[in-house]
Amino acid sequence: MLPRVLVVTYYFPPAGGPGVQRTLKTVRYLRDAGYEPVVLTVEAGAFPSTDASLAADIPEGVEVIRTTAPDPITAYGRLSGKGADAVPTGAVSGAGIMSKLALWARANVFLPDARVGWVPFAKHAGRRILGRAERAQEAFAAVLTSGPPHSVHLVGRRLQRTGVPWVADFRDPWTEINFYGDLPMSRAARAVDRWMERRVLQGADAVTTVSPTWARLLTEQGDLPSSKVTVVHNGVDEADLGAAAGVAVRDDAFALTHVGSFYATRDPLAVWEAVRRLREAGEAEKLVIRLVGRVDESVRQSAEAAGVPVEVVPYVPHEEAVREQARAGLLLLSIEPFAADRGMITGKLYEYLASGRPVLGVGPVGGDAAALLVETRGGVLLARDDIGGIADAIRRHYDAWAGGTPLDGAPWEAVVPYTRRAQTARLAEVIRGLARRSAR
Repeated sequence: MLPRVLVVTYYFPPAGGPGVQRTLKTVRYLRDAGYEPVVLTVEAGAFPSTDASLAADIPEGVEVIRTTAPDPITAYGRLSGKGADAVPTGAVSGAGIMSKLALWARANVFLPDARVGWVPFAKHAGRRILGRAERAQEAFAAVLTSGPPHSVHLVGRRLQRTGVPWVADFRDPWTEINFYGDLPMSRAARAVDRWMERRVLQGADAVTTVSPTWARLLTEQGDLPSSKVTVVHNGVDEADLGAAAGVAVRDDAFALTHVGSFYATRDPLAVWEAVRRLREAGEAEKLVIRLVGRVDESVRQSAEAAGVPVEVVPYVPHEEAVREQARAGLLLLSIEPFAADRGMITGKLYEYLASGRPVLGVGPVGGDAAALLVETRGGVLLARDDIGGIADAIRRHYDAWAGGTPLDGAPWEAVVPYTRRAQTARLAEVIRGLARRSAR
């Protein structure tokens, strides 16, 4: 019987979107790494999106325990008719007095986030699960909490008192998350939030996060020894890539393709301007911009202003998204500006790399995404205002495509270290390290 790990997460199937992927793939490959996952999650959460098909990734026999999760934002959403998205969890937006009041409440009352209502229920269920295992002399090897929402780490802090080691996993920073500066928080609320963050970072037995820069950030925020924070990349699940087998690069047009949600904050204005200048110069005549996924209206309008065909595909199943990447002449990555943007490696970048197609990124030059592109030979990341450099990159790839020899992206051997299986093995080593420390 494998030693067990209690995985505590708010976002789990039927939740959809990028927030669920890291924990779901960890659960999928944890057995291969030597541990049996047991999942503690919500019964009916306030999910921005749902995708019931993701349940197929949960290995047969994995125990999933669900609890009630009262949520004040969900209640407001019902009253206002806005549903679960009454106050966005990944961005700050909205207009109207009621939306502004709800956002103020989220920022100043419901700390550290709007999902904090689940915490007492998760604590109770977690204590029951761990207590039952202890009495049966089948104690868990670790508790793993994954945030955001970072309120889930408050559950880990309480369960740690049972004597089970606790790993706090940060998919995004806490007080340096991309939209944090836009929250209408009072000085007192920010002080409380930073205090909570520091207590979690210092209290956890180990901390994991998704990039080297964010590892250093969390080390500084918690005043931690660097050995306490480990980078576990998001990675790509090679089992998801079969849909692209035999799919060729599109030959009727050179597709500059973005796959995934395209928020207004990520609108790459310099890219559209570079495309416009190429067309005005009589170049890249068969270039099209293809936007696959949820696209903010402002992004679509900016792209159309470039004066080239814009193809918008609102939603496709994941397997079709994989094929869209394989057909692209050039894949577009855009990282929005914020205080900790150098540590942002969007989950889609790993799938982009695995597609074998080249990537054109715009964002923080010298950041972790840029370093990953260089390391894997998968493409280039340029400054957000480097119109000339962006035009040169598009021209080079377009000319190669027009000549019948599209340029390749990352070779598969460079991507292998970043598979979900390999990165889950890294997480398992963190857990084993805690066991060895306890045995001393």
